[in-house]
Amino acid sequence: MVEPMKTPHKVVIVGGGFAGLYAAKALGKSGFDVTLVDKRNFHLFQPLLYQVATGTLSPADISSPLRAILNRQKNTRVLMGEVIDLDPQQQKIILRNGELAYDSLIVATGVSHHYFGNDNWAEVAPGLKTVEDALEMRRRIFLAFEAAEKETDPEKRRAWLTFAIAGGGPTGVELAGAIAELAYSTLKRDFRNIDTKETQILLIEGMDRILPPYDPKLSAQAAHSLERLGVTIKTKTLVTNVTEDAVTIRQGENIESIPARTVLWAAGVKASSMGEAIAQRTGAQLDRAGRVIVEPDLSLANYSNIFIIGDLANYSHQDDKPLPGVAPVAMQEGQYVAELIQRRLQGQAVTPFRYVDIASLAVIGRNAAVVDLRFVKFSGLFAWLIWLFVHIYYLIEFDNKLVVIFQWGWNYFTRKRGARLITGEESLLQLGIDENGDYYAPSGDRSNVVTTHT
Repeated sequence: MVEPMKTPHKVVIVGGGFAGLYAAKALGKSGFDVTLVDKRNFHLFQPLLYQVATGTLSPADISSPLRAILNRQKNTRVLMGEVIDLDPQQQKIILRNGELAYDSLIVATGVSHHYFGNDNWAEVAPGLKTVEDALEMRRRIFLAFEAAEKETDPEKRRAWLTFAIAGGGPTGVELAGAIAELAYSTLKRDFRNIDTKETQILLIEGMDRILPPYDPKLSAQAAHSLERLGVTIKTKTLVTNVTEDAVTIRQGENIESIPARTVLWAAGVKASSMGEAIAQRTGAQLDRAGRVIVEPDLSLANYSNIFIIGDLANYSHQDDKPLPGVAPVAMQEGQYVAELIQRRLQGQAVTPFRYVDIASLAVIGRNAAVVDLRFVKFSGLFAWLIWLFVHIYYLIEFDNKLVVIFQWGWNYFTRKRGARLITGEESLLQLGIDENGDYYAPSGDRSNVVTTHT
């Protein structure tokens, strides 16, 4: 008699970020039937997204097509699609245009911006999680300088040259440092009617220091480096309102409205909508940010074949607090779950996940960064060089590494940023050019329209 062929174990991975991609790569030689589903066709290296927002790099420099990354894994296929629900009883996920069966499910859909109940702020204070976010930030940052160049009212010009960044974590610190270098170095000779050195950059943090998860000494050193660059740091300060032309802050009992035409959001995150779908279908618990609370092996309490990894997971089984939402955590979780599934099917025991925290890094600006290697903490030029090496090392494809190395080298020696592009038709209107090509003051006064077209 001929034995029937066994169907390969089906592993479906939702999300092509660090967690999902590293899980897929670790399953490349497993013999499983692996499917990676993402609504984008590329993997984005989010730690360098702020450099796209400030014109240092282009989106393609930090992005890699998922199919190209995984094309040598014959057991792996990539599907471009959006997962909107799941059916754990039938063991299938629901896509917007179909469904997909699984034996093991890995969900790594990440997080989005969190405005703490003020979602209307999103229109005037963009966050930084996607390529589109970075391009919108880039548009607003460079548009502000262009609008200031045309503005004749000193107060309105000052508002265009004021940048407020909400959130003093790594993203906020890196944005503040990059904008400071733009204003005080890169752009200083590019304009004729404004002095970009008059730019005011505000970094607003609700805690008592910036970089709260870092060692207090490193936080102090980072603050000192930012202040040397010209950044004004406001700690113990909360944003209470954001409009198109101002940001309102509260520091203790004092409330202040600051004219600012560019407000950037780096203050909080919330889980993707998949968190709610998982909770409804499986009974899993969510934390206040909507992240799924997982078991020590990153599975769900009542569904041992469903794993939540990356920023979507609340893993509090180590040091009694959730692991940070950083790339190294996501990478290690992806690799762990891939190994766990293989060992489990072989009848082998698996120990709980444990994150190995090698280092924490944040860059402030040229020759300035902070590094915490656990056994030693330092800042300055050497920390900056380590930051460069680590980020180049973890870029996914070799051509991306070469492009970014070249761009960084060129920018370092010339102080130029080649991706300073303003895109979008609405940019013309904000600059004071209407749909007919007529110019008017960017403040909105159209009483003296000048026709510029024929």
